[in-house]
Amino acid sequence: MAKQPETLLDLDISKFVGELKVPGVDIEAVVSSQRKNIEALTQANKLAFEGVQAVFKRQVEIIRQSLEEGAAVAKEMVEAGTPQDKAVRQTELAKDAFERALANARELSEIIAKSNSEAFELLNKRFSQILDEIKEGITKTKK
Repeated sequence: MAKQPETLLDLDISKFVGELKVPGVDIEAVVSSQRKNIEALTQANKLAFEGVQAVFKRQVEIIRQSLEEGAAVAKEMVEAGTPQDKAVRQTELAKDAFERALANARELSEIIAKSNSEAFELLNKRFSQILDEIKEGITKTKK
């Protein structure tokens, strides 16, 4: 008795469809094309996952930096000074924090956009290849 595949990825599609005989259809080419599709999707998922990891890593760095800066600001605020001086300093700190938050948000969105762009470019390239394969297949059947 033949061993059953444990997962879909263990299934040898070429053996399964090899027995199918469809006139004018190159089963090996279809199987090869689908294998390339799976490889492209796997690579696109890898790129997307790496993008998520980069965003998460940067977010952790931002949080660590914010906590360190917050501790320094708290220490600075309890030091001696006039209420007016403290109010001016708090305003400056709030402005700096807002500008840093915008810069951090921009940086994170750029990381995400780059990751998405790379994955989309890979899938777009594969789609173009699929169209070329279809064209080639049609040309072969005409002959």
